[in-house]
Amino acid sequence: MVCTVIVDGFFGDSGKGKIVSYLAYADDVEYCARGGVGPNAGHTVTVGERVFRLRMLPSAFVNPETRLLIGPGVVVNPEIVLKEVSELEVAGFNVERRFGLDAQCAVIEPKHIKADRSGHLGEVIQTTGTGTGPCNADRALRRAKLARDEPSLKRFLADVSMELNQALDKGMDVLVEGTQGTYLSLYHGTYPYVTSKDVCSSAACSDVGIGPTRVDEVILVLKSYVTRVGAGELPGELTPEEARRRGWEEYGTVTGRQRRAAPFNYELARRAAMINGATQIALTKLDVLYPECRGVRDYGSLSREAKDFVERIESELGLPVTLIGTGPDLEEVIDRR
Repeated sequence: MVCTVIVDGFFGDSGKGKIVSYLAYADDVEYCARGGVGPNAGHTVTVGERVFRLRMLPSAFVNPETRLLIGPGVVVNPEIVLKEVSELEVAGFNVERRFGLDAQCAVIEPKHIKADRSGHLGEVIQTTGTGTGPCNADRALRRAKLARDEPSLKRFLADVSMELNQALDKGMDVLVEGTQGTYLSLYHGTYPYVTSKDVCSSAACSDVGIGPTRVDEVILVLKSYVTRVGAGELPGELTPEEARRRGWEEYGTVTGRQRRAAPFNYELARRAAMINGATQIALTKLDVLYPECRGVRDYGSLSREAKDFVERIESELGLPVTLIGTGPDLEEVIDRR
């Protein structure tokens, strides 16, 4: 039995979806539960020539035997949930049979989206405009609508915390998929330019209803460079022109906005490892930093420069880099576990 929590060590956009999907596929994981905020986070999964951009369902859908769950700490948009269920069924995965949504999830309503796209949130904080913050505010004020009260979601309702704890009792493998990044945490991030709740590993456990003593591994996902969407501090930020020259030009999965970019930040990485209690590192997009490493699946075949980068991260953080992404596809991973 292994319970693994996967979280982002920077500002989101690190490739958590790829790491979660790889683990679900490679380790034949029985359960994957999504914690975090809600549909303001986009996770991209590439399988062969197909690219899936998920905002609600767990990235572990690539394994048709994995039970997919959304924990009660997550706010949900029913329209997006139903859209993703439909799209994944078209792709050949019987999602409805194996998808569960906790009855205590709060529901994003049109009023929340409207509030998120105007005034302070839209103009100053530059949120994604998906309604998650106002919905979480209503939840804190005890006036939010819950999934159990939304007719379109009734066929998916589940007791997620009970399912996960029973699975762990039976010795099954469980993945907990976080969203956003450590420095977008309401408590540990660059306030006020943050998301509407904590998104670190301890919060991910609370989101899905498992206690900290049940966790075996915390994988901190770090991209080989740093990006951020919207307003807020980004140490070492490059000009858009320099980011483009380096091949670091990216656009947000949810907003489509260009991501701001900066070189890998060891200080931020060390602090994120501390806050999240990380036990190992997943390093993504090494191939963007070192194009000669594209598609490599054996550590020994990496260039010396790429190995030096990996080994410096291990030295600076005192943690092993166990998973290395060398391309967008699900299987383009060096697995050193």
